[in-house]
Amino acid sequence: MAQPPGKRLKNISMLSGGEKTLTAMALIFASFLIRPTPFCILDEIDAPLDEENIGRFTTVLQDLAGEAQFLVITHNKRTMSVADSLFGVTMEEPGISKLVSVRLADMQPA
Repeated sequence: MAQPPGKRLKNISMLSGGEKTLTAMALIFASFLIRPTPFCILDEIDAPLDEENIGRFTTVLQDLAGEAQFLVITHNKRTMSVADSLFGVTMEEPGISKLVSVRLADMQPA
């Protein structure tokens, strides 16, 4: 059972994909407030979220980044915009993968 803000209490299976994700994120991030770990890997956790909730997610992620290191696997440009570093794989030529890494702090004008 879960009760997202502004909603009534209902079974988790009755929630939308975004509501399920927000509920799961609330549990994960609440556990970080109680007992932080050195790092956390989140795989496409932001995929079902709308733009407003992506903003909320990135804000919480930035707040918790002082306590732990987060590795977020995502395709969302807005989530990537708050990262310190980006790592990716590109295929410039068919069949030849190339690893790419960028430190965004190095890209900012002084």
